[in-house]
Amino acid sequence: MFNRFTLSVGARYALSRGSSHLVSFISRMSVGGLVISVALLIMVLSVMNGFDRELRQQILQLMPQGTIYNRDGIENPRAIMAQIQSHPQVTAAAPFVNLEGLLNARGNVVPVQTYGVEPELEQAASNVGRFLRNNRLMALADNPRAVILGAALAANLNADVGSQITFIVPRGEARGSPNTMALTVVDIFDSGTEVDQHLALMNIVAASKMTAHPGKVSGIRFNVKDLFSAGQTVLEISSQLPMGYYGRDWMRTHGDVYQAIHMSKKLVALLLLLLIGIAAFNLIATLVMVVVDKQSDIAILRTQGARARDIVGIFIVQGAIIGGVGTVLGAIVGVLLSHGVTAGVAGLESILGMQFMHSDVYPVSYMPSQVLWSDVAYICGSALVLSVLASIYPALKAARILPAEALRHE
Repeated sequence: MFNRFTLSVGARYALSRGSSHLVSFISRMSVGGLVISVALLIMVLSVMNGFDRELRQQILQLMPQGTIYNRDGIENPRAIMAQIQSHPQVTAAAPFVNLEGLLNARGNVVPVQTYGVEPELEQAASNVGRFLRNNRLMALADNPRAVILGAALAANLNADVGSQITFIVPRGEARGSPNTMALTVVDIFDSGTEVDQHLALMNIVAASKMTAHPGKVSGIRFNVKDLFSAGQTVLEISSQLPMGYYGRDWMRTHGDVYQAIHMSKKLVALLLLLLIGIAAFNLIATLVMVVVDKQSDIAILRTQGARARDIVGIFIVQGAIIGGVGTVLGAIVGVLLSHGVTAGVAGLESILGMQFMHSDVYPVSYMPSQVLWSDVAYICGSALVLSVLASIYPALKAARILPAEALRHE
């Protein structure tokens, strides 16, 4: 079916401009449909991959990947940390005090989740230092009244570096008056993620004094080598600790976001793959028009000794070339769009003076993108296969043309 003859004639038909204007127009539309479908699918999957990457590399590096708690607080965090770090999956660990309360600045009151941290250990257990505007994480160790705010949280409070704010923590007792502390903003971290909306960092000793268990820490956070082994690691560590200790992994806190991203990726990929199917259906219409336009050529080829399977091979080659051209162009356009979508959306936001993505709604406040060449190969392969399959019916139709009937009116 495929030989030098079928390949040369099929390529000539695919690249020739001598056909009718209508056939040429429909052929260009088929190629254009493939280009748009392949490019859109590559770009959308790259954006989904970008969200997945930001979740793993940004949010999950700021928030704990695994945590060990004790119902009454942890009195000897160093000993528990040593036991946690002995696990082969754990890469770093740090104690923390978790407080939920309110921040008040100039009449603006905002709910906040505050972590009391040890700066030296926190630097090893998270990448918060990358996002600090003034790189003053160590100020928390020297100043018990220092606080670092997320960028969105600071904006909601109308606060900046040097601002005085009041931290209010409700007591557990129904009639107890809340604990309050005056704090000074020493730095702001801006990760561009949802973490900026509600997170603040302060001195661990000062934070511990505002809890129901002064002098103790709330828990030990740790990072793992393999994110997807965090649940098993937490289970193994907590089972080796005394009674009263329990654990939690990132799938409990951000697992719903991760699952939503992957579910959306699969659904979007399926829907956009249907676009490639529609483009392949247009290729069927194009090749049927070519068969009608080339009836006399087919008849002449048959009279000169071409077999039916040679005719089939010619039109499958033609369909494969048209599909290949559309797929390659679509892949090039898709990869270029994927690499430029982050800057393009940022530029459009700047021109229009509005923000399309807010971290209080989306995991990040910008449009991320990551091209995975495995996705590009999968999309291009699917498009080529559908193009070849779409060529079979017109090719069989061409092979059934009778030379005498086709040449009767010539």
